[in-house]
Amino acid sequence: MEGTLRFLALGDSYTIGEGVAEPERWPVRLAAMLAERGIRLDPPEIIARTGWTTDELDAAIDAAAPVGPYSLVSLLVGVNNQYRGRSAEEYREQFRFLLGRASGFAGNEAGPVLVLSIPDWGVTPSAAGRDRDAIAREIDAFNAIAHEEAKLAGARWVDLTPASRTAGARPGMLVADGLHPSAAAYEEWARLALPHAVEALKAG
Repeated sequence: MEGTLRFLALGDSYTIGEGVAEPERWPVRLAAMLAERGIRLDPPEIIARTGWTTDELDAAIDAAAPVGPYSLVSLLVGVNNQYRGRSAEEYREQFRFLLGRASGFAGNEAGPVLVLSIPDWGVTPSAAGRDRDAIAREIDAFNAIAHEEAKLAGARWVDLTPASRTAGARPGMLVADGLHPSAAAYEEWARLALPHAVEALKAG
């Protein structure tokens, strides 16, 4: 039987799981891990697409018109802002607004919101020939903004970036495009998010 707890996952390629099967997406794996612990959620509702920036995600949320309240909401977005050379100031403004929307879907509470850090794609083969140090610095700057906004709002911070840098281009941690994470990487992300999700759901 499906549970009555609902999970909304908002993001970009990292949330829709570009290159992996639906059961291997990290939100789906997180829901499965929670079920193993006796916390049953309905199948995650995912609003995410490869390439989306913060403003594109915002417009997609308008189009999808999800109806809360949700017991758990995740937000992972910003890599495409960085990739396109968009400013940190714009990111802060748009991310803050998205975080407010995420809290609204969680019954106007920030506690059930998981904010996940942006992985560092600069360590992947797709970044060959680019300034990997500059990519890392820019991602760190965007993550500092997301972390600060999450803390101010009272949302829960899940830091994926160190794991993404450790995984790097290790065999099996990327799909065939040499950029997006594999099922094994998403499994690791779900495990990192798990304790925060358990706390959020128990608090609710």
